[in-house]
Amino acid sequence: MLVEFVKENWEILDLLLVVLGLVVYVAASHSPSQRRHPSAAIAWVMGILLVPYLALPLYLAFGSRKVSVSRTFPAGEGPSVSAAVAYPTMARSLQLGVAMGLPEPAAYDNLAIHQDGRQALQALRRIIREASSTLDISTFLIGRDVLGDEIVARLTARARDGVRVRLLIDGIGIYLGGLPDFRALRAAGVEVLRFVPPFNSPKRGRTNLRNHRKMVIADGKALWCGGRNLAAEYFEGDPRLFVRHSPWIDLSFDLQGELVAQAVAQFEMDWAFAKNLELPERPVRTEITGSAGAVPALAQLVDSGPDRPDDTIFNLLVSACFTSQRRILAVTPYFVPEPSLLTALMLAARRGIRVDLVLPERSNHRLADFVRHRALRDLVEAGARVWLHPRMVHAKAVLVDDELALIGSANLDGRSLFLNYEMMVAFYDRAAVLAFADWADARQRECSPYPYRRPGILRELSEGLLLWLAFQL
Repeated sequence: MLVEFVKENWEILDLLLVVLGLVVYVAASHSPSQRRHPSAAIAWVMGILLVPYLALPLYLAFGSRKVSVSRTFPAGEGPSVSAAVAYPTMARSLQLGVAMGLPEPAAYDNLAIHQDGRQALQALRRIIREASSTLDISTFLIGRDVLGDEIVARLTARARDGVRVRLLIDGIGIYLGGLPDFRALRAAGVEVLRFVPPFNSPKRGRTNLRNHRKMVIADGKALWCGGRNLAAEYFEGDPRLFVRHSPWIDLSFDLQGELVAQAVAQFEMDWAFAKNLELPERPVRTEITGSAGAVPALAQLVDSGPDRPDDTIFNLLVSACFTSQRRILAVTPYFVPEPSLLTALMLAARRGIRVDLVLPERSNHRLADFVRHRALRDLVEAGARVWLHPRMVHAKAVLVDDELALIGSANLDGRSLFLNYEMMVAFYDRAAVLAFADWADARQRECSPYPYRRPGILRELSEGLLLWLAFQL
């Protein structure tokens, strides 16, 4: 009976489903925080119109870009260090950051920039070894390889020593690394939590939003952070593999001081969200301490993601392009920028700012490599310089003048800047900025210039189609 009714009235039912889908889309997109790139909006609307039976379930599962939060994000009072007035790029970034509700800059010390995977691994081992009470780890993936096995063994040992160990791993990334031995971890007392598992997530419409943040915090006092996942290719490689590849080039650091409290607060919020608990309040202000007349080294945690009403990292990047006075140096594995960020970089180059972009000649994502050429050609035509590294570069760094260094987990593509939960640290101390710039300059010297070529019509159409279809992937 029901089957016959559907057969006789399928056109009406199809129309009702289309109308329902459009109503759901309009209602969900009404919030300004859900703003999307026009191509993504067109793709969803066309999908609902043409294939509502497929598009509507996909939208309900993947379509939400922001999550509603009950807590507020109060703005701070702006830069509290008078010396910042002499550095306009730093001062304007600080002003924008606190206006978006980011914590005010905090002091740090003992900054160590890891020059390669060996140094990064030594620092990671030390922080895990020296933890005495708590050890909190957030990562996108853990490899089922020599490095991943070692980390699992070390965390297991520390938990048996009486240290409270919490491991937060992304619900999709858990499968990309090869499923580490979670039974051994839990048996030893390690608290393991998956961030929004794709198949049994309580967060409806959030399945497409991934936690890409990477940090290790020991006793709330020491922070290890950057772009490295806990797998062999991000450090020294795996000699057990039959086919050996050079380990990837990546960037990480560790430090101590008051800034670590901001990372602790971020981890607690991510843990509570993944556990479906009430979210703790964000700290409004971090007091800056130091001897009289001295300005301590300052940095600021910049988190971005669906739980933020603003796209904080993206906004800081665009703003920095317009406030820069001498140089912008960016290192990223994937370059598929949103048009306004690309325009900001192009305008910076056209007004005489030295714009350098360092990319891998071939990344681990062939689709990103294919579609990046349209943006790269625009940059080169505007006067920027693009450099290709012979090895896979996974580092994420943006340096502006000698006043701002953004280092962390965010790539320069739409997924990272608009969909993922990301975390960067904004360094405002000149010595730290120059040290990160030295690392990036060394990578640039290992590169060759981008070979600019005018595309054929087929290539240009293919790039445009893939950019239009892949924005939400």
